[in-house]
Amino acid sequence: MEEHIDLRRTIRLGLIGGTVTLSVASIGIATLFSERPLVAQVITMGQVLIYAPAFLIAYMLVRDLPREKSAKSLVIGLLSGLVGGLPMVILIVLASTFNLRQFLPNVSPALIETLTFGRGASLGSVLFVLSNGLVGLATAGLQLIPPRYRTPIQNGVIWTLTVGLFSEILRNRLRDFFGLAFAKLIFAGEALRPTVAAALFVLIFGVSIYLSTRPQTLSRRFQHLDETNRRRATLGLTALLIVFLLILPQLLGTYLSEVINNVGIFILMGLGLNIVVGFAGLLDLGYVAFFAIGAYTMAVLTSEGPLGIFGLSFWAALPICVGMAALAGIVLGIPVLRMRGDYLAIVTLGFGEIIRILALSDLLKPFIGGAQGVLKIPKPSFFGTALIQPGQFYYIILGGCLLAWFVSYRLSESRLGRQWMALREDEDVAEAMGIRLVTTKLLAFGIGAAFSGLAGAFFASKLTSIFPHSFKLEISINVLCLIIIGGMGSLPGVVVGALILVGLPELLREFAEYRLLMYGALLIVMMLAKPEGFWPSAVRRRELHAEDEEPIPIEAVAEGAGD
Repeated sequence: MEEHIDLRRTIRLGLIGGTVTLSVASIGIATLFSERPLVAQVITMGQVLIYAPAFLIAYMLVRDLPREKSAKSLVIGLLSGLVGGLPMVILIVLASTFNLRQFLPNVSPALIETLTFGRGASLGSVLFVLSNGLVGLATAGLQLIPPRYRTPIQNGVIWTLTVGLFSEILRNRLRDFFGLAFAKLIFAGEALRPTVAAALFVLIFGVSIYLSTRPQTLSRRFQHLDETNRRRATLGLTALLIVFLLILPQLLGTYLSEVINNVGIFILMGLGLNIVVGFAGLLDLGYVAFFAIGAYTMAVLTSEGPLGIFGLSFWAALPICVGMAALAGIVLGIPVLRMRGDYLAIVTLGFGEIIRILALSDLLKPFIGGAQGVLKIPKPSFFGTALIQPGQFYYIILGGCLLAWFVSYRLSESRLGRQWMALREDEDVAEAMGIRLVTTKLLAFGIGAAFSGLAGAFFASKLTSIFPHSFKLEISINVLCLIIIGGMGSLPGVVVGALILVGLPELLREFAEYRLLMYGALLIVMMLAKPEGFWPSAVRRRELHAEDEEPIPIEAVAEGAGD
């Protein structure tokens, strides 16, 4: 019975893929993105989105089939693609017969022209179903290729389409470095030239083949080094990373440096919340409150406007901002010491909203400006030079991120870090082993809040003016999401999560309101495919894959954490 094709499952998943394609087309994404070519005169982003469901469904159906059943895989891939094209045929026929735009305004003649390849409703419908089936067939065929060649092909396609997606940004950087003529050799308008795309695919394919034939990867070679050589290699890689970070603004330019600055501020907040949530397991939904406290403290202490009565410099005000935020974290921690889970989340959420409402209220308006905010916040200066440009301010944020990273890393390896991890696993057991819950929780809230206050101080100085609407609940949610996406309790995961959740939407800003929809879809796919995060910590990986490993007792986690 297993030799037969599961028609019901194939048809059901194929129709689901077709429904997704129908939704993408009906809300206008396909039409808008069809105007954005990835490879000039070859493929547009709209076409990628239209045929992506057929690819994904066929991959899900054939990925677990053995290679010996190649005919079965090909038939399943073809059938799922053909079935997935039927919902779009219904849309094409209805749009050609009735005026659907009074109900679905985005079902435009341009969309129908794209779906039918300009060949009319009848012939175009057949062509679309066949093309959708060919995508499913090609996907199934790709799974039959030996992994030695399949992975390089996938890498080549992904990287070529990615370069085409960010071609506008890359073209501007190439123009700045090598001139307009060189940029035109690589890009045609906003897309890669077909010859360049083919060369890029071949290059990535060749590099992937070469790396797959190497007897040892770099990571394995590093593991086989002795202690002295490993330390030297670590120092060398660290030095290269520092040099790269120092020259990064010159490589990125003004716009991308501003994007990196925003990412850096969220990295700072993510490192702080990672201590509270990732290390100690205390769910804090009011984290934006400490961000606001740091920003308003910097604004009031340094503003040159009517609200600035202290006139301190950026550097003099910075430790005060951090101290005020840390104090607020301890104040919040005191009444919630006995709360856990959802109750803790609700209380911290209320604290964040209280701070935002107070910032808007008339009660504090004489001190922090109310809805009008605080203006004329000066930029920081370094040895008499005002850091006005994004590329200059970048180094301030970089220094803060490196400091927060160092502190977080040292804490994670310390007795306090082990206490936090034991607390996260089970508070009762941790307390029974001698861990002082009051001190441990307050330190987590205070240190995490200090990082957020530092980020808020940078934020206020970067913008030179702040307003209450900049400190909404969504900031807390975004920071929580980035540490989940990157990997709970993982320091590299915070950086990866910030790049994906903060940097990527900024780079996709050209797609207007649909960029957040794309961003949400990416998060859903990621959470389904890799729930532990893109760069999880070893502990988090063990928690989500406990069935594959031996269980680790809480005594081992909390060893040495007691007083």
